[in-house]
Amino acid sequence: MDWAFVQKSWEKWASSNIGSSGLPLKAAMLINYDPFRPSRLLSTIAEQEGIKISPIELSQFVNFIKRNKLQKETFMIGNNQYMVTSIHENWFCARCLNTSKSAGEGAIVMLTSVFLLVALYDGSIGLASRAMASVDQLVWQLNRKNL
Repeated sequence: MDWAFVQKSWEKWASSNIGSSGLPLKAAMLINYDPFRPSRLLSTIAEQEGIKISPIELSQFVNFIKRNKLQKETFMIGNNQYMVTSIHENWFCARCLNTSKSAGEGAIVMLTSVFLLVALYDGSIGLASRAMASVDQLVWQLNRKNL
């Protein structure tokens, strides 16, 4: 694993995509994830920006992914509960069920060969498109190195 490449790519991507108004994402995290490794090896957060989750919350989220009942269950990230709205080959989108924001909140979860990228955004359709384009940029970089 080329950790220097991952860290450099993350830092460059996060600085121009995650933050306050005007940027496509409000938070994101990159999770080490290999569904085929032994279950005793825990997933860890490789990088994160704009969000802090506990090891227990991370474990519950990864278990949600492993159970692969994406349309039958909800998942939590921080204090927010999400419901999956669309599923694709290596990614899915979800909407927040308990948001207080009038335009709503969403999440995009994308799988690479060794990572889960979780990106959170505020807003609806137009902002979701911007968030997806943003997520795709980092995943493209990681996929170039088969990460």
